[in-house]
Amino acid sequence: MVRLIDIQVVRADTLSADSLGNRSVEQTVYGSRGDILSSDGDVLAGTVMRYDITISPRNAGEFTRTTDAGPVTVTVAQAAAEIGAITGQTGDEILGIITDSLAANKNSDFAYVAKKVNVDSLRAIKELSIPWIYPRTNPSRVYPNGAVAGNLVGFVSADGEPQAGLEVGQDSCLASTNGVETYEKGADGVRIPGSTVTAKQVVDGGDVVTTINRDLQWFVQQALAEQAQATGAAWGTVVVQEVKTGKLLAVADYPTVDPNNVSATAAKNRGSRAFTDSFEPGSTFKTLTSASVLDSGKATLKTHIIAPYRYKPGNGANVNDSHRHDDEKLTLTGVMIESSNTGMSKFGELLSDQQRYDYMKKFGVGTPTETGFPREDSGILHPYEKWDPQTAYATMFGQGLTTTALQVSSIYQTIANDGVRMPVTLVEGCRQADGSVLDKADASGSRVISAEAAHATSDVLEMVYANSWVASKWEIPGYRVAAKTGTAQMPNGKGGYSRGYLVSVSGFAPADDPQFVVSVSLADPVKMNTSAASAPIFQKVMSQALKKYRAVPSGTPAPDLPANW
Repeated sequence: MVRLIDIQVVRADTLSADSLGNRSVEQTVYGSRGDILSSDGDVLAGTVMRYDITISPRNAGEFTRTTDAGPVTVTVAQAAAEIGAITGQTGDEILGIITDSLAANKNSDFAYVAKKVNVDSLRAIKELSIPWIYPRTNPSRVYPNGAVAGNLVGFVSADGEPQAGLEVGQDSCLASTNGVETYEKGADGVRIPGSTVTAKQVVDGGDVVTTINRDLQWFVQQALAEQAQATGAAWGTVVVQEVKTGKLLAVADYPTVDPNNVSATAAKNRGSRAFTDSFEPGSTFKTLTSASVLDSGKATLKTHIIAPYRYKPGNGANVNDSHRHDDEKLTLTGVMIESSNTGMSKFGELLSDQQRYDYMKKFGVGTPTETGFPREDSGILHPYEKWDPQTAYATMFGQGLTTTALQVSSIYQTIANDGVRMPVTLVEGCRQADGSVLDKADASGSRVISAEAAHATSDVLEMVYANSWVASKWEIPGYRVAAKTGTAQMPNGKGGYSRGYLVSVSGFAPADDPQFVVSVSLADPVKMNTSAASAPIFQKVMSQALKKYRAVPSGTPAPDLPANW
């Protein structure tokens, strides 16, 4: 009686706890990582359920299987062979896992046989009815659109750790919190039905809603890749941005990565150069200088200058145009049409270095955009106090500084949007399970130049579009278009320039009611090392954007401004 009272009353709680500890098993319950979605809800990155096959080595032994012909004894070796036939392993490999586990711990109750098998394999293993096999859920990442937006979405490691792109940049939204559950097992290691208890609740990740349109992204990637390969370009980028909102509708890179097969792409091509690589923009930057001069009131589109082939201002700089010519009597419009470095220098010097620097900063030069994309480059814009005489003039026509493709697009978006710069937006926000959206993108703009200066700059860009030497390659019938080409030398990595060029086109349409900016850059297209290489991409992409979003064709004629005097 004393012994019975001691066991059932005095030490009852302690003994029950010890007993539960001997038969209780704790296991992780994996949460589901959130999806990355396009603007219209298409899944760019998602989670599918995969399964880890685990065993209890100490309980691995022969067992009786019920069949139509009656009970059958199954040996460990036979069971191992059956498992291996499903997981792609040999029976000896499975037996080796059991042996090694027991050698390390004679009471080993856990070992992996295979990780992340699909549901068909799971069902096949369950049909074997092996009592010492324990499948566990393990969510895995999939990218159903392959390389479409792979440069933006990024990828995760084999262990599910975010490695690049939005997978890293938006991990705080996407990441789930794993839960914990416990269950009781019998002496044979089999789970006791009804004994499962949730110790820690699973919390699934949120969904990242991007501004990217999947179909347009696919088209832009195809157009870029086709022309980059045709011209032998080392790499290229295309940005499509919505004028009124600053939203990025497509950002393409060539080469690009398929997140489902990361190893097939060289490491240097697994990100997005549109965000992470800066370059001297060249003549597309003359648009910013023109807009700054017009906004300051120092000149108009009809102001006269004489543009020589070579210009040596009083500070000791030495500026020349790309080809030899006699002195030309040009207006600001003519300077932009001819893309004259000397002419732009004469207009740019109407402003002080500080004034031009302040305009550049307001346009977003030298500062990462608002996207928060991992490793986004800020570009290089040295303080004006550190400019040497040559840099002071080179920055007027897109040299002596660097910008990213996103920053160039933002400059043109500002001009197209009546002088108001909108935040560059790639992610709308983080959508929760209840439908609420957190971390919404900022939608407030900032005025950079006056509406009058923006309209005048748009007018001169229309004149460039109509009179450029690549006019036949970028013509879009039915729409007024404002655009500018650019050609810039590429660095050689040793503080100088190589023989290669980065050729570009940036512009917006319809010019009378701007809806979209398209900015194209091709690096060292050896078979066509001029802006004629990038102009066809601009034409294709802008045409597709106008068609896809059903932009109303232009109803008024383009301006006709004097280029000479």
